[in-house]
Amino acid sequence: MRDQTNHQNSFWFTRWNCDLVRFGLLTVGLTAGRIAHAQTPDSTQPPSPPPYKLVRYDEDYRYLRDPKRRTDFLDAVKYIPFDREGDWWLSFGGEIRERYEYYQNYNWGLGPQDPNGYLLQRYLLSADVHYRDTFRVFGQFMSALEDGRVGGPRPTDEDVSDLHQGFFDARLDLDSKGSLVTRVGRQEMYYGSQRLVSVRESPNIRLSFDGVRFIYQNDVLDISAFATKPVKTKDGYFDDEPNPDSTFWGVYGVAPLPILPGGSVDFYYLGIENGNAVYNQGTGRELRHSIGTRIWGKQAGWDYNVELVYQFGTFGNADISAWTAASEMGYTFANAPLRPRLCLRADIASGDQNPNNPTLNTFNALFPKGAYFSETGLIGPANIIDVHPGIELQLTRSLSFVGDWDFFWRESTSDGIYNNALKLVRAGNSGSARYIGSQAQAMLQWNIARHFNVSAVYAHFFAGEFLEESPPGKDVNYFSAWLTFRF
Repeated sequence: MRDQTNHQNSFWFTRWNCDLVRFGLLTVGLTAGRIAHAQTPDSTQPPSPPPYKLVRYDEDYRYLRDPKRRTDFLDAVKYIPFDREGDWWLSFGGEIRERYEYYQNYNWGLGPQDPNGYLLQRYLLSADVHYRDTFRVFGQFMSALEDGRVGGPRPTDEDVSDLHQGFFDARLDLDSKGSLVTRVGRQEMYYGSQRLVSVRESPNIRLSFDGVRFIYQNDVLDISAFATKPVKTKDGYFDDEPNPDSTFWGVYGVAPLPILPGGSVDFYYLGIENGNAVYNQGTGRELRHSIGTRIWGKQAGWDYNVELVYQFGTFGNADISAWTAASEMGYTFANAPLRPRLCLRADIASGDQNPNNPTLNTFNALFPKGAYFSETGLIGPANIIDVHPGIELQLTRSLSFVGDWDFFWRESTSDGIYNNALKLVRAGNSGSARYIGSQAQAMLQWNIARHFNVSAVYAHFFAGEFLEESPPGKDVNYFSAWLTFRF
């Protein structure tokens, strides 16, 4: 008993020290950011540096070869040449995100409830070594912690320390316009609007895959082919592993679409095998193939994004036949005060039509973005119809506002509703109504400086008939706020 107590004390002492170190890193980052902000270049200096990318391995800091471009306090760690010619160079990057999250009536009142909210902490540190454009090694370490949540951390909340990404690239120039990159190792991936393949940014733990990817690019085409296994998150130290029950592969291409002004088209095939998939119909082995296309672009203030997907395969001993259609249309009044953008999103994803028929009709969004409909994550893109008007305002140069109101119905009254992680949260036979409810959401985003961003979200979900028929069906209040430091 004494040994167990000593072990527990040692664990909490170690974790307390880790938190103290992380707090120190955040303090140093804040100080560095203030210094960098104070060193704002005047109009005679070179253009400001590019913004940080969604995936950090897409960033290129070779422009810092020019000493005149080094205007930021942290530029010293963004480009470190190993030789006079600059053929070999190293770049460091990192992120600290502190996020508070609160639900009143989480899951519409079902399950453990948290009256005070909880803190999510994410720490990322990356190193990127290049040899010209020929070879590179990229590594990224992650620590994700959860504190104070009643019921304990969710699967995407906590991973004390692990290798989040670690891969190498080998690049081959095929001709004067095209190149082929072979990428092997643990890596993040995202495609298109992240409806099916995403980095899962909003949750505390981002998503990565173990495998190989081939990327061909020329002046007009961008085509990727990959074979991977999703990384299975464990909450200990360096214990994440490829998920033995899941395999993911596919081909994704992007090309111009000249028949539409400013248009582009995506075309893709995605395959997945799940050894233990769970739907309203039951549990079984799933082999699913997705064929889809996305048409998108901008022209004269208008922007459009339309995606169509059909899925087929097998679920247990039965067939799969599912589909989705998703769209977003917007118009920006570029010359008006606050530059308002009005938009309308609409989605429909199939649900199972008859639980007594072995054919599975529930759409599987594979690895959707973490905030598919909203930051609340209460509802995901399966067996759903939603109509989603919104407005975006640029309040100041650094402060923006997004407001929207989303209305949800079940596509099939024989199927249940699924959350953002595509887990069944209400069975189809718990009610006969189609209308699920609506959700109003408001978000403020403040880009304090290059390295700092603050965001805050409030949402209220008004429970509809189906939730009232399958109690508890309480309204949900949600609030989250987070500070992000990047370098």
